[in-house]
Amino acid sequence: MIDLVVLCTAAFLAGGLNAIAGGGSFLTFPALVFTGVPVIAANATSAVAVFPGYASGALGFLGELRSFDRRMLLRLVGLSVVGGVAGSLLLLVTPASVFNWVVPWLLLFATILFLLGGRINSWIVSRGKAESNGWLTTLLVSIYGGYFNGGLGIVLLALFSAQGMRDLNLMNGLKNVLSFVLSAASVLTFALAGVVYWKEAIVMMMAATVGGYVGARLARRMPVAMVKLIVIIVGLVMTTVFFMRSI
Repeated sequence: MIDLVVLCTAAFLAGGLNAIAGGGSFLTFPALVFTGVPVIAANATSAVAVFPGYASGALGFLGELRSFDRRMLLRLVGLSVVGGVAGSLLLLVTPASVFNWVVPWLLLFATILFLLGGRINSWIVSRGKAESNGWLTTLLVSIYGGYFNGGLGIVLLALFSAQGMRDLNLMNGLKNVLSFVLSAASVLTFALAGVVYWKEAIVMMMAATVGGYVGARLARRMPVAMVKLIVIIVGLVMTTVFFMRSI
């Protein structure tokens, strides 16, 4: 019962955080590890838990997405599928001991990205140049997302800025579309490999969906800066905890 409460609470809050500012995986992944799920399975199950929210997020930007070049969108989607599968396969062949060592560094990296995301995007925009090897960076970002979902939204926004995009609504829409496609490829790979804890995943998916709905309503009232501060604090705390576990 305690495990169920922990998982539902973490997923509910994660759904709300993703709707407002992102960073939900800072809660779902540690919660699964806390309840006894092995780290690699916890990472896979966490990806399943937050997966449905990306689709609803993309629907909110349909107008902007319809105006986007269809060939470019198909190319981005294709690269996301390839990268998502490659990243998830890389996770599956990573020894648990190695992933235990890597996790706190990934959490720290994601937390720093979340903290500096706005500055990173501003710096890229100030360069005023479009990234010439956009396909390669898109593939690398997708591999990262398939391997570890934390901070993916910030990385994608920085990627779009580097490719010369300036419409924030379009960028958010693309971020949600690629996150959904990438996560779908990862979830399918994890499911076929049999590493997903489905009982926990289904419960968390339902809680995250409710949390996302509540979070979307709160987004109009709660200062985003406050929510971002909460995400950063949670990220730093979880990073510290996992560093202590890896010692």
